[in-house]
Amino acid sequence: MKRTLTPPVAVQAQPSRLTKLGVVALRWSGTLLVTTVWASACLFGLYILAFYAAALYQDNMERWNEVLPGLYDKGSVATTSGIGLHFAMGGIILILGSIQLIGSIRERWPVVHRWIGRVYVLASLLAAVGGLLFIALKGTIGGLVMDLGFGLYGVLMLVAAMATYRYARAGQLEKHRAWALRLYALAIGSWLYRMDYGFWFFFTGGVGHADNFSGLFDNIMAFFFYIPNLLVAEAFIRARSYAASPALKIVASLVLLLATSFLVLGTYFFTLHYWGPAILKWVAST
Repeated sequence: MKRTLTPPVAVQAQPSRLTKLGVVALRWSGTLLVTTVWASACLFGLYILAFYAAALYQDNMERWNEVLPGLYDKGSVATTSGIGLHFAMGGIILILGSIQLIGSIRERWPVVHRWIGRVYVLASLLAAVGGLLFIALKGTIGGLVMDLGFGLYGVLMLVAAMATYRYARAGQLEKHRAWALRLYALAIGSWLYRMDYGFWFFFTGGVGHADNFSGLFDNIMAFFFYIPNLLVAEAFIRARSYAASPALKIVASLVLLLATSFLVLGTYFFTLHYWGPAILKWVAST
């Protein structure tokens, strides 16, 4: 009697405990960071609208120069329009940006995700154009280094916004999501710029800062407010890859938790002393 040999059944290897831990840690640390950023960025976005839009509404544009000298120039409509566009669109992208990262919205209401995405990308493009227009026509208060740092920031915003839209239209969702994260990392730069300065002044009293923003710390900050964000985004993009090692996922989770702790502390301080009072004053005056 001829015996029929049954081919062995391939047994799929079960993920190790370390692998499961890395996946869970990365997912929860990422969720916690996005939630913190969303809450803080929304508060800062409201602050921008409260401070800059209220000054425009009240015909008191000189208030713009209280935060950063030289923003408002009564004799130049083009530069004022450029920086005004930058701030207005900046407020919008800070409020909308984190919504795009919520997976449940993408899955349950894809139409909502797409339309918010279109507004978000358009606002990012306009914010970048407005800022670059201001730099080209007037230049920043900090001179060449600040011009280069902020100019590169604007160019990267343009590139990231266009790539985000391009890959979404092409249906290449992994590349789309990667570029959307990079765009978001850049979009929160203006928020982190003020937060970094606030912490620096609190702990050092302003060492390396000059009134014309040309000191050593000012020159570093011309690039620092967005480059670390991009590095964190790149680490997260690579760590969430299926092929990433468990150790890389856990290290990335620790980096995200460290960033979250920094943002929670900063949000509390700035809401208490700056953003909150300005928002309440704006609400009371309307």
